[in-house]
Amino acid sequence: MRRWSALIVLGTAQFLMVLDTAVMNVSISQLVEDFDTEVTAIQAVITLYALVMAAFMIIGGRIGDILGRRRVFLIGMTVYGAGSALTAVSPTLWVLALGWSVVEGLGAALVLPSMAALVAESYRGRDRSVAYGVIGGLAGAGIAVGPLLGGWVTTYLTWRLVFAGEVVVVLAVLLFRKAITELPRTDRRPGLDVVGAVLSAAGLALGVLGVLQSTTWGWVEPRDPPFTLFGFAPTLFVVAGGGALLYAFQAWERRREARGEDPLVHLALFRRPVLRSGLMTLVSQNLILLGLFFTIPLYLQVVQGFDAFQTGLRLLPVSVTMLVASLGGARLGRSMGPRRVVRVALLMLVASIVWLLATIDPVIDDGQFFGAMAVLGLGMGLLASQLGNVVQSTAGEKERSEVGGLQFTAQNLGSSLGTALIGSILIGALAHAFTTQVEGHPRLSEEARQQTSIALESGISFVSTDQVHAAAEKAGLPPGEVDAVTESYATAQLNGLKAAVLATGGITLASFLVTRHLPAASPGAGEGAGLAGGTPPPGRADPRNPGTPTAPATPPPASPSRRTRHPRRS
Repeated sequence: MRRWSALIVLGTAQFLMVLDTAVMNVSISQLVEDFDTEVTAIQAVITLYALVMAAFMIIGGRIGDILGRRRVFLIGMTVYGAGSALTAVSPTLWVLALGWSVVEGLGAALVLPSMAALVAESYRGRDRSVAYGVIGGLAGAGIAVGPLLGGWVTTYLTWRLVFAGEVVVVLAVLLFRKAITELPRTDRRPGLDVVGAVLSAAGLALGVLGVLQSTTWGWVEPRDPPFTLFGFAPTLFVVAGGGALLYAFQAWERRREARGEDPLVHLALFRRPVLRSGLMTLVSQNLILLGLFFTIPLYLQVVQGFDAFQTGLRLLPVSVTMLVASLGGARLGRSMGPRRVVRVALLMLVASIVWLLATIDPVIDDGQFFGAMAVLGLGMGLLASQLGNVVQSTAGEKERSEVGGLQFTAQNLGSSLGTALIGSILIGALAHAFTTQVEGHPRLSEEARQQTSIALESGISFVSTDQVHAAAEKAGLPPGEVDAVTESYATAQLNGLKAAVLATGGITLASFLVTRHLPAASPGAGEGAGLAGGTPPPGRADPRNPGTPTAPATPPPASPSRRTRHPRRS
């Protein structure tokens, strides 16, 4: 048991990082009510959390290389605990965004890259493969516990207690910090590329901000933006600005490397096909998962009228099967190979999304919904069991934090884009469907159509049909037209939800294109860079990057009875 003590502590941190995202998703309706706001505002808070992590994850990995991974892990946990405490007592939406999205997000950006590196450093061979499977399983456990625990606490007590409990868990991790070990560093510590850090963070932030604001600004035709450019909505210009900053970041990194200075990211890493494929699949996985986990609770709570606990119960199948598949997927990967397991997982996701589309009706069929959620969890769990180990298999020992930063940047970029993009599609489809329904409804007068059109021009949010009914009555419409507007909105709701779910299906199908370079056989449990995907043997030049030798192979692990113990540092 002592051998796995480090994994227990590090895995607890992973569990914690996933838990509160699941709690937030299942508590959307209660948060809207508590802070007297709209769904789009809570969508922005959820997106901002993932965006802060995505923007600062590479920086967090580099800080781990500079100050020491164990030290940065503990600092990050402290920052995360402070953010959880602030979230628990937040009196306004702005304080919630500061505590959860910003402070917790920054803490996670320090914790996760160091955690990935410490897992790889603490275990070798099959133990490392098992360790990454457990980490994936604990992420699944966080998703499993989050909706049920968060739903129960939100419904019968308050969601704030979840974040107060996180503070206690953080204190426990810090109390058992001696279980985490780190080999003393013998080489030169790198410097921090401040300009690169600013360019990468700003580029990622602007890109996701543009996608997020498309909900209210519109993509091309202005909907309700603070300004316009040449008569167009600013959305695409903001996204393009983010792309330009990322291009400048790439040029700056090349310049630093040419001058022999430490870059924030060694761009040569992206010439490793296995790493590229693994990172792009991670983006897809999290975009699909968070997109669905934003859409499905809206269907359950706003359309079906379930409370947070009832929502958590209906999400339990995806959580349980994801946990089981995450824990069992490591063995499956060794026999089938990661590429085949990932492709089977994507097929399961496609099947679950088609099944889910068939269940989105005015009255939910719990049996059909249960089956769709169970298959969704199996697919997500199989993906989670493979991708962490595949990505780390491309890294040499000195690259662990850097590759870990890229790994969690990909995950959180996918998460932020999932909430922002799928949320934008949902609201856009809702507005289009509602307009079409109102224009074609035979029981609505021209005056009612005009009033609805004016209301839509000022923005639309995903609200309950009761709220639409009340708003129509307040506008002075006759009872028959009030009912007609409400019916039109109810139909538009379902159409918007189906469009959002269908978009995740399209992304899932497109994800097959990025799996080509995933290893066909087990990558040796993450032992050294380039051990999969056709990279030359250690010490030989890589033809894709002449003059750059691959990382030396890690020697075979010692038997458990002869395992070398790392010196402990408190």
